[in-house]
Amino acid sequence: MNLTSYRTLGRSGLIVSPLSLGTMTFGTPRWGSPDTVSKAIFNAYVEAGGNFIDTADVYAGGRSEELVGHYMAEQRLRDTLVLATKFGFCAQPGSPHAGGNGRKHIYQALEGSLRRLKTDYIDLYWLHVWDTVTPVEEVLQTLGDLVRAGKIRYFGFSDMPAWYVTKAAALAQAHAVPGPIAMQLEYSLVARRIESEYVPAAQDLGLGITPWSPLAAGFLAGKYERAGEGAASGAGRLTGPNPFGNRKFTEKNWQILDALRVVAAQLGRPLAQVALAWVSAQPSITSPIVGASQLEQLHDNLGSLDVQLSAEQLRTLDDASIEDPFQDRLWSLMKGPVFGGASVLGWR
Repeated sequence: MNLTSYRTLGRSGLIVSPLSLGTMTFGTPRWGSPDTVSKAIFNAYVEAGGNFIDTADVYAGGRSEELVGHYMAEQRLRDTLVLATKFGFCAQPGSPHAGGNGRKHIYQALEGSLRRLKTDYIDLYWLHVWDTVTPVEEVLQTLGDLVRAGKIRYFGFSDMPAWYVTKAAALAQAHAVPGPIAMQLEYSLVARRIESEYVPAAQDLGLGITPWSPLAAGFLAGKYERAGEGAASGAGRLTGPNPFGNRKFTEKNWQILDALRVVAAQLGRPLAQVALAWVSAQPSITSPIVGASQLEQLHDNLGSLDVQLSAEQLRTLDDASIEDPFQDRLWSLMKGPVFGGASVLGWR
């Protein structure tokens, strides 16, 4: 498999690569990449056949979008790439309409993104985060209007409750109007919470899933070493101010990393490649988002497309990483007593 093993995103006609290039590192000083390196990463991804670029209006205060827009324009790549960006986070502290999911902010955010990206349309526009306030009907109508106006081609939802995206998709289907085609959620060996609600919803509604942080901010690449309870050493996002705090440095996660090391040693592959291969092998996963601050990291990530995990290796990783074994098996356990068969629970 390679980056040109294209697939459709959800039940749509949008054709994307099996790995998406995340550009949060572009223009970010502390743990990101210098502009020359960002350009090299972008070029290497495109030259390898990749077509799915992911950015956001808040990444590096908008500079990520500016760099992506410059790189695309420089090589006249706009029509060959699937360009995704996001709205939702506040871009101007103190202004209540500078963030959120309301119609006023969506239009403001989109105009800003189009300007920075040097384009007149977005292929995939993500609701970056659920604001807990705006009715789903307003979001659906606003984004549908933008599709009809040609400003965006498709849209998806990120970091929202499963019921919220399900309601949006159901309303869109019932009224035959544009609806979400995908979800963007955290998913990795150390973050499997989406499996109980989001994955079944995606399968039922025909939504793709593009996981963010499939390497847990470098934790699953082996960038950090245990330095005591709830602490670690190593250079990366997790050892400075970050959205995760120190929640990745748990005893459970260190055990998952140990299991990953075992499988990686069996395959003779880097940890990152095996961790990404596991994510790509899971149900409903369309295109994990990979980020890199160095060109070597990108090449390492792309190598995951050549990794084939055996059933035994998948079981080793599952046994170490399933968060709640009983809950994960609950529905299959219930089939017996519900449909009149034998029950492993001892019910009659």
